[in-house]
Amino acid sequence: MTKRILVIEDDPDILYIIDDLLTDEGFFVLKSQNGMTAAEIQLLRPDLILLDIRIFGYEKTGADICREIRLNRGTKSIPVILLSAERELEKIAIDCNATGHISKPFDLTQLLQKIKELLTYPASV
Repeated sequence: MTKRILVIEDDPDILYIIDDLLTDEGFFVLKSQNGMTAAEIQLLRPDLILLDIRIFGYEKTGADICREIRLNRGTKSIPVILLSAERELEKIAIDCNATGHISKPFDLTQLLQKIKELLTYPASV
């Protein structure tokens, strides 16, 4: 069964690149340039979430969304990878209980490797 990856990223260029990479690898990509609630995410049933920290025009940060995901029974076990150029990304990821983090700019091979690793061996959250 094809794995579903939700990408929440406000930068259309980055969203396009990630979509293209993951689609070429056989994943089904769900995309959002806006933030989403945990309830909305639950309806999409993704196997993994790539989440930007700063989402222009949305009232919550990616860290806020990640915390909400962890508090929702239907989404709490979904792996979440934070993507950001934030200096304190590791601390932010720990604070919101993200599964992992990758700093921007990121290497596409590294991103793909992390995704495949988490979908093969899901980390406990």
